[in-house]
Parts: sequence; structure tokens; C-alpha cells
Amino acid sequence: MDWLNIFGLIMIAVIMIPNIIFAVRCKEGFQNKWSNKFVEVAEQIGRFGCFGFMIINIPGTWFGWWSDEAFAIYLIVDAILVVLYCAIWIICFKKSSIFRALALSVIPSVLFLFSGIMSRSILLLIAAILFAPSHILLSYKNAK
Repeated sequence: MDWLNIFGLIMIAVIMIPNIIFAVRCKEGFQNKWSNKFVEVAEQIGRFGCFGFMIINIPGTWFGWWSDEAFAIYLIVDAILVVLYCAIWIICFKKSSIFRALALSVIPSVLFLFSGIMSRSILLLIAAILFAPSHILLSYKNAK
């Protein structure tokens, strides 16, 4: 099953848990204060691309890990980033701040970029390059 990255699926599932809890408990918790259609579209394309390409490996665009050690580093770093992401959600759940906005946008951006590099996934890397600056910018602008 080279086409399915079960570890990527687990990472995505775990980072979605605090987002789903926040959406259910704080229905009016996120307000889009800054509007830029180009940046918003880039973020959404990047987001769904990152989610999809973390999980699905498209043959010819995904070349796998260089070695078993690279795979181990991928798992360790991704796990640390996911735990850090969840910890910041827990600590800052009710506190809207620029720190929370930036931390919760930079960490998944690094996760996707790092995963794309380590798994040698061209499509994940492209999606992450599209997602990271647009997501960080939108998060910052909305937190101000």
C-alpha cells in the first residue's frame, strides 16, 4: 500500500481533534477580520492539498524516505510537532492572541513542509509552499 501514508493520516487526524472541539464549543470563535480573496483561496488550496498529500501518495510525485533513519526522523519530528500543536491548543484554548494565531499556523506549516521534504513528495511540498505563507498571513491579520 505505497499509495497510503497511514502515519500522515494519523498526524492529520490528531491535529484535527482540537480544531473540531473548538468549532463545536466556540461556534462564533473564529471571525475573519481581514479579507483577501487571493490569499484565502491560496490557503484553502494549500490546506486541502496538504491534508490530501499527507495521506495519499501519488505515484511519480512521491519518492519515499531516503532511508530507515530518515523515516524515523520523519516520525519523531512530526510527532513532536503534533504534540506541540495540541499542547498550544490546550494551553491557549480560550485566549485569543497573536502568539496563539502564529503558533497554530506556523507549526502545521512546518509539519507539512518537513513532511514533504522528508517523504520526497513533490505535491505535498508544493501544497505546503502555497499553504504556509497564506495561512500564517491570514492568522496574523485576523489576530491583530
